[in-house]
Amino acid sequence: MITIYHKPNCSTSRNVLKMIRDAGHDPVVVDYLQDGWTRGQLWGLFSAAGLTPRQALRIKEAAAKELRDAGDEAIIAAMIADPVLVERPFVCGPGGVRLCRPIDLLTQTLTR
Repeated sequence: MITIYHKPNCSTSRNVLKMIRDAGHDPVVVDYLQDGWTRGQLWGLFSAAGLTPRQALRIKEAAAKELRDAGDEAIIAAMIADPVLVERPFVCGPGGVRLCRPIDLLTQTLTR
């Protein structure tokens, strides 16, 4: 099974979703802006991807500037309050969990 944590109006996220489908997969699509995050989801996702909360922070967002000196727990709390702060797209598949930015990382996620 493949899961993509997707932001529908993000071109990178849309391209990754298309690539997954073009490869013959029917992924579970999680619209995290609508569904939101839990602390456990974020820690599990980042841990599986080998990332820290800071590395998964979408620094292009204005609210991320306020987290410049914040610790991991403060960043996680901010991501829960404002889900757009999580970089995208994350994909979980047979090859592991990856933040598929750049898009080329998707190939490693789809295969074992």
